[in-house]
Amino acid sequence: MTSPDHRELPQEHGHAIDRTQDRGGDLAAIPPLPGQDADPVAAADRLTGRLADVRQEIGQVIFGQRQVVEEVLVALLSGGHALLVGAPGLGKTLLVETLGTVLGLGARRVQFTPDLMPADITGSEILDEDGSGRRAFRFVAGPVFCQLLMADEINRASPRTQSALLQAMQEHRVAVAGTDYALPSPFHVLATQNPIEQEGTYPLPEAQLDRFMLQVDLTYPEAEAERAMLLATTGVPRAGARPVLAPGELLDAQALVRRLPVGEHVLEAILRLVRGARPESATDERLRRALAWGPGPRAAEALMLACRARALLDGRLSPSLEDVAALAHPVLRHRMALGFAARAEGITLGSLIDGLVQRLG
Repeated sequence: MTSPDHRELPQEHGHAIDRTQDRGGDLAAIPPLPGQDADPVAAADRLTGRLADVRQEIGQVIFGQRQVVEEVLVALLSGGHALLVGAPGLGKTLLVETLGTVLGLGARRVQFTPDLMPADITGSEILDEDGSGRRAFRFVAGPVFCQLLMADEINRASPRTQSALLQAMQEHRVAVAGTDYALPSPFHVLATQNPIEQEGTYPLPEAQLDRFMLQVDLTYPEAEAERAMLLATTGVPRAGARPVLAPGELLDAQALVRRLPVGEHVLEAILRLVRGARPESATDERLRRALAWGPGPRAAEALMLACRARALLDGRLSPSLEDVAALAHPVLRHRMALGFAARAEGITLGSLIDGLVQRLG
């Protein structure tokens, strides 16, 4: 069997670093990849100031929601995807649009509906006729060929259409009619989901959920943030966000995140946390009875990268146990499921994850 063709499509479109943390290794001793800065400490210094500008620019449009913005930026700096879950009107769409502008990414939005087909996302081949009358199939790229894809209300589409994103999210390419088409780089999916309405929706399958590095839950804003929002949205229209980074800078940041060293105690904490969340290997009898299934190895990978990204975002050269605790919920909450008995008893995933974090010490 011959392997399919592979084609490239053209793309569209100051804080000081804290060096007091336990590095778990010598950052400067890690060899850079081709094209990377030979001095990673200096690169981290420069990037920290740029990331501070990014957060400030996002704050001009998104009021409050500091933790939400931080978690989404962590997912993007890690090279991953995020699932935004929240009630209507909390700014999920505005946040994604603002991120696309501030990070300089070519963004597209797809409104997921029950009648949406996979070809509406990935693209399809059409029969084309040139001036000489010769006919040939031509591929028309779908909206997935962008750098930042907003999958709005992703759970309103059928599982068949949801699965169209599986290959794109994991492999950064799509296969149409036996031919692989590479997606632009960087490529990220930020999907939104409304937890209130269940009528006419299709729950995301476990394989789809596992592709999302983080599940970011949005709650109602605090009083001061809502007051500022009220004044800003009902008065004279304000200028929108401006670009701060370029796609190349985001790729450099993602490469730098992977070079940050991780201390042995942080590595062991990640392993204990993820393995302790599985009913097969959990040491807590209550947790074993409550869980139907737990996170796979991809959860540990996501937590390792996310901790590094959060440390860099905070101006540190290596992650700490605080990063593991802060990111445990967004990494694990969509990769675990309660059994029927646990739901009947009122046990929540949040309480189980809290217990796991407390045992980290």
